[in-house]
Amino acid sequence: MATLKHINSKNADYGAAEQYLLFEHDEFTMKPVLDETGRLIPREDYRLSTLNCGGEDFAVACMRANLRYEKNQRREDVKSHHYIISFDPRDGPDNGLTVDRAQALGEKFCAEHFPGHQALVCTHPDGHNHSGNIHVHIVINSLRIEEVPFLPYMDRPADTKAGCKHRCTDAALRYFKSEVMEMCHREGLYQIDLLNGSKNRVTDREYWAQKKGQAALDKQNAPMIAGGITPRQTKFETNKEKLRQTIRKALATAASFDEFSSLLLREGVAVKESRGRLSYLTPDRTKPITARKLGDDFDRAAVLAVLEQNAARAAEKAAALSIKDQLRADRAARTAPNVQRLVDIEQKKAEGKGRGYERWATMHNLKQMAATLNVYQEYGFTSPEQLEAAVDTAYQEMRQTSGELKTLETKLQGKKELQQQVLAYAKTKPARDGLKAQKSPKAREAYRQAHESDFIIADAAARYFKAHGITKLPARKALQDEIEQLVSKKSGLYNTYHEQKQRYVELQTVKRNIDQILRRSEPHRRKEQSHER
Repeated sequence: MATLKHINSKNADYGAAEQYLLFEHDEFTMKPVLDETGRLIPREDYRLSTLNCGGEDFAVACMRANLRYEKNQRREDVKSHHYIISFDPRDGPDNGLTVDRAQALGEKFCAEHFPGHQALVCTHPDGHNHSGNIHVHIVINSLRIEEVPFLPYMDRPADTKAGCKHRCTDAALRYFKSEVMEMCHREGLYQIDLLNGSKNRVTDREYWAQKKGQAALDKQNAPMIAGGITPRQTKFETNKEKLRQTIRKALATAASFDEFSSLLLREGVAVKESRGRLSYLTPDRTKPITARKLGDDFDRAAVLAVLEQNAARAAEKAAALSIKDQLRADRAARTAPNVQRLVDIEQKKAEGKGRGYERWATMHNLKQMAATLNVYQEYGFTSPEQLEAAVDTAYQEMRQTSGELKTLETKLQGKKELQQQVLAYAKTKPARDGLKAQKSPKAREAYRQAHESDFIIADAAARYFKAHGITKLPARKALQDEIEQLVSKKSGLYNTYHEQKQRYVELQTVKRNIDQILRRSEPHRRKEQSHER
């Protein structure tokens, strides 16, 4: 899934951002890595482009613009904004995401959502933690050098004017996240809902504490591992992560809030409720940690929901699966073999394939036969007819979800089109108010001619509203909230559709393999029957 991160910088050296993108940096100190001669080491692979720099270097173009508009001259001014779009590591092998394709997506995202800003767009093929995730850096000068259209995340006239600065408000960041989700849905990439929080919320500070702690632990364990001794601890956990595990352990068994509090107290953790919010106090702290800093799984609503489920499960214990069974089922689902189609060896030999390919295909078919039988038994099928019915059902479920997705996309597109018209109409308000202030028809005509472009936009928006029967314009914030809700709903349907598609493809592959096996065994069965006669 793609994630979006924002960092603002007060560093007046715009070249530092470009240096970070082009050269290797230490992941802990963020300082440049030097070779034996003291020179910077270029990154092995990246894509870099600039926008709105007029052919100049990014740093030079930014400084020229700052001087021209007399902005970003003070120490406390935010000089630049750095956005990072990180894609899911699986998008490369599964969905064909390449560095070039990610760079093109980043450039398009930057042009659409940060128009009028000088920008650097750079794509790296891997994260600093070697997770294999392609990610795009977008660095923009906080100063806007061109007047731009009124965009959904903007809430004041200055947000569109040249010489004014970009503001990354909470509403703006939510809008950008929804647009990242839409981009991934459109491009067929993995994506989760970025708008409704995170089950585990890990801050940058905690992330780096974990990384540094793990590095120190690895260094400490290295002599023991070299001596053939197995260390007691090989994975470093932050205090917050230990607290999360303690809370989850208590939640796994508690059926009421009192029982939940009691279980935590046994571990030395006190849970407090204030103004409808939970916080957790550990023995080594004087100030409690709020649920918001741990993740959405630990807030009051989520905790009470789990406790209610536990109580219901206890009341219906005979009908419910045990935790052990659930874990075993989840493990089986995660480790289920990826079934592939059998190879028609005779056909491939007729096409000119040699003995080496025949040996590989024979081994491949044996593995896939075993995987096919394993999946067939896991689903509990007892006949090919049951399998065929399951394939049809999976196909119908996939088609139904696809239809719901298309309906939702059409509705979402209509809301976005309405939003564009509302924003365009709102931007023409000064011109429309100015026309009302004119006293004579001649003055109104002259004023209209002087602001012709504004009135063309206003008239087009008015025609749109009339054609769609809109007599009262929706509030911009309410419209944006509605769009975000539709995007979240689409994200859930999108993931459901992919799961259903994977299940359908798996069942279809199993059916094809079994049909092929049965066809191959038919001549042998007939031969045996003839011998029996």
